[in-house]
Amino acid sequence: MARIDFYDDPDAPPANSLVPSANAVVVDDAGRLLLIHRTDNDNWSLPGGAMDLGESLPETAVREVREETGIDCEITGLVGIYTDPKHVLLYTSDGEVRQEFSVVFTARAVGGQPTPSSESRAVEWVDREDVLALPMHRSMRLRVQHFLENRPTPHLG
Repeated sequence: MARIDFYDDPDAPPANSLVPSANAVVVDDAGRLLLIHRTDNDNWSLPGGAMDLGESLPETAVREVREETGIDCEITGLVGIYTDPKHVLLYTSDGEVRQEFSVVFTARAVGGQPTPSSESRAVEWVDREDVLALPMHRSMRLRVQHFLENRPTPHLG
């Protein structure tokens, strides 16, 4: 399934879906960030995905990290809430167009080994100074940047 991200694009299709999702900035003992090279849009990203019925958003973040990366983590904090209606995601397989709705948590790795999945062609621990040089969508870059800035309060937007 391919995914196309649009931001403030007059040619973007209108949103027809809103799905709560969670991402996690997982940090190892060396201070590196866990990133995936996505299979659906060929960008680097924080691991994360859609919330399932019967789980909380922190549980979603932990599950998605495990599924996409092979790493077990525990939630430690909050980077922010990202709900910009100018950012929509088109899933080409079924025509779903989601408005952005993501809560980004901080987390620490507690086990596992980096292992790619069907959603991640590569899983890597990346040094902080190298993260923003990787190709990623502007909304993901903003989330990572907010984490790296070590803001005193979460982003609300």
